Amino acid sequence: MRNIDPVPGYQAYEEPRTPDRSPQRQRQATARRTAIAICTIADIAAGLLGLWILLFLLDANRANVFVEFVRGAAGRLSWWAQDIFTMDTEGLRVVLNYGLPAVIYLLIGHGIAARLNRA
Repeated sequence: MRNIDPVPGYQAYEEPRTPDRSPQRQRQATARRTAIAICTIADIAAGLLGLWILLFLLDANRANVFVEFVRGAAGRLSWWAQDIFTMDTEGLRVVLNYGLPAVIYLLIGHGIAARLNRA
């Protein structure tokens, strides 16, 4: 319904629309929020793993509380992938053993989110 102003030259304003509360729209909105949450969790996990790789390669002080927290979190996130690669070079071993879970978390997390957004 329009509010038509009788004075010429003035803008006519429409009444504000009521939001579409159909079940399909609500499911889409819920799926979108869930996809964002899954992407965020996967990104945080991969970020912590990548941060540990970076701190290890830069020879960060392992007695530091922050470095210890990141190492512990990365260890918990990549427990299933530890010692898949056994190399003599310790830096390459850390990159592969922590980098593989980071890539897998990103692929699976973003894949699930893309699937949810398509639904």
